[in-house]
Amino acid sequence: MSPFRASNAPDGATPAGYAWLIATYGLRVPAPPTRAAIAGHHRPRERDGWTIMPERYGPDNTLADQVSFALKWEGVNLAVLNGLFRAVPATEIAHVIRAIPVGAQTRRLWFLYEWLTGHTLDLPDAGRVTAVNVVDPRQQFALSTGALSTRHRVRNNIPGTREFCPLVRRTPALDAFAASGLSEQVKDVIGSVHPDVMARAAAFMLLSDSRASFQIEGEKPARDRASRWAQSIAAAGITVLSIEAFEALQRLVIGDDRFVQLGLRTQGGFVGTHDRLTQEPLPDHIDARPEDLRSLMNGIVRFDERAGHGAMDAIVAAASMGFGFVYVHPFEDGNGRLHRWLLHHVLSASGFAPNGVVFPVSAVMLREISSYKQVLESYSRVLLPCIDWRPTAHGNVEVLNDTADWYRYFDATAHAEFLYHCVRTTIASDLPYEVAYLKAYDAFATALSEIIEMPERTVSLLHRSLYQNNGRLSNRARTSEFSRLTDVEISEIEARYAESVAGLPAVPGYGLKSNDS
Repeated sequence: MSPFRASNAPDGATPAGYAWLIATYGLRVPAPPTRAAIAGHHRPRERDGWTIMPERYGPDNTLADQVSFALKWEGVNLAVLNGLFRAVPATEIAHVIRAIPVGAQTRRLWFLYEWLTGHTLDLPDAGRVTAVNVVDPRQQFALSTGALSTRHRVRNNIPGTREFCPLVRRTPALDAFAASGLSEQVKDVIGSVHPDVMARAAAFMLLSDSRASFQIEGEKPARDRASRWAQSIAAAGITVLSIEAFEALQRLVIGDDRFVQLGLRTQGGFVGTHDRLTQEPLPDHIDARPEDLRSLMNGIVRFDERAGHGAMDAIVAAASMGFGFVYVHPFEDGNGRLHRWLLHHVLSASGFAPNGVVFPVSAVMLREISSYKQVLESYSRVLLPCIDWRPTAHGNVEVLNDTADWYRYFDATAHAEFLYHCVRTTIASDLPYEVAYLKAYDAFATALSEIIEMPERTVSLLHRSLYQNNGRLSNRARTSEFSRLTDVEISEIEARYAESVAGLPAVPGYGLKSNDS
């Protein structure tokens, strides 16, 4: 793939808005997931990643008209605007604003210019005019409230800072997810379950998520290591984020650091393979440059402070931060598990996840690993062609151009949709299954006590044997651990087991069997 070009618009359509700005000013930016074009007299329609709008909406081929069209109909694209402000002289931006100083789109443009560049234009304040939001909440997710900029008469509801600020478009899928009341559904489940059962279910889901997170990375950790990481997930929501906090988490997740440099990377990095003959890198994704890491990580911390504690949609904020972190890839190792830890952090800190409950999103990602990889690649594959790099003598990569802004500003819509799907799956499938499983186990243990007395450990072993053999005691179990049971007792036990699991919902596909306790 190559950097974005506007020439691939559908036949007969003329690129407009951000697509026009990219083409006209030769901006080198990762391809936007959606673009606008003008054609015909029909109603707006979607086609191959383009929104085709009728000719009556078409802007003139001027900077003022095209940027106003982009902000009005496409929302805020920080990557394109940032590139535009680097390419266009400040005097030209000031001329556009001076022409309509009180226009809503003009004031948004004015604020965004000064916010992104840190440069104050030679313009008087806007004066008394109705304030507008910088990010239109009808188009994109933003903070629920925003500080008023009296200079521009806009409310700064941008979720991040200029060091890090992914944005998410409103889509029918995301609007449906947001309106579905997932958090209330969890509370309903918890309210209908005995606290003891809920505590056991929560403990299992926590360990399940921890183990799945390692398995995604191709690791099978010892139980004590998985348990330690599970406890760090449980504490995610109360952790105060900082670079030092991330480094402490990396030390915890890596364990043995003899062959891994801990702390922020001092070398380049990439995800991919090496050529078997030359050992040259074959990257699928190239990480942020080492010299940009401290700024990017500070930006992630500030994003958490602004948006990660309930100030905007919790799952959208989690997806923006979590996937942004993994694209930056600040560490030599441990980035994937920390990325998924960060999802839990935001869900908990925002109050979306009830106290003591961890949604095992890593378990869903493991079960749907192909979809998870597709979401990760959705930005990596458009970012990679924009990066100039060369191989190093040690099989690494050295980035040759300034890439920091492409990690700061990206469209996280696909990532938010996927995370919403994962959370909904845990609420609709994983949580009800685990609760029902434990209730079935308790019912079996009670029925078993009427047949024969056994220690709790033996009850658990018997239940697991039946569970793993579709409700029948295997010949091996009959002749070893349970050789003292009679045939009559075994038949009765199998019958009571069948009664206990009748109506148990379908197994959601855990990579880990429940511990029965």
